[in-house]
Amino acid sequence: MNCIFCRIAAGEIPANIVYKDEYMVCFRDLNPQAPVHVLIIPRKHIVSLGETEAEDHKILGHIMEKVRTLATELGLMDGVDGGFRLVSNCGEEAGQSVLHLHFHLMGGRRFSWPPG
Repeated sequence: MNCIFCRIAAGEIPANIVYKDEYMVCFRDLNPQAPVHVLIIPRKHIVSLGETEAEDHKILGHIMEKVRTLATELGLMDGVDGGFRLVSNCGEEAGQSVLHLHFHLMGGRRFSWPPG
């Protein structure tokens, strides 16, 4: 497969991995938009949230369950001022540049609203 994220998940392309298990791989973004910016990808190739199927619920649930743990381990849940943003762009118009479902876990700075 020619998908860069599939190749990272398979270990064919090096990445700064912060967590991996049978369902997902998490690695530091090469172009961080915050002091902490980690990409979370499923090992299974899914194009976007708009392309998920019923059998993907286990993968998605697992990823959502791990987000809090990752945020804590990355120091994003420290004290009252802690927090993080979790983003998944769906489609080119929304800014999705890699057609493999991924979540941006970002923190370590104050974010504004609305985004971009």
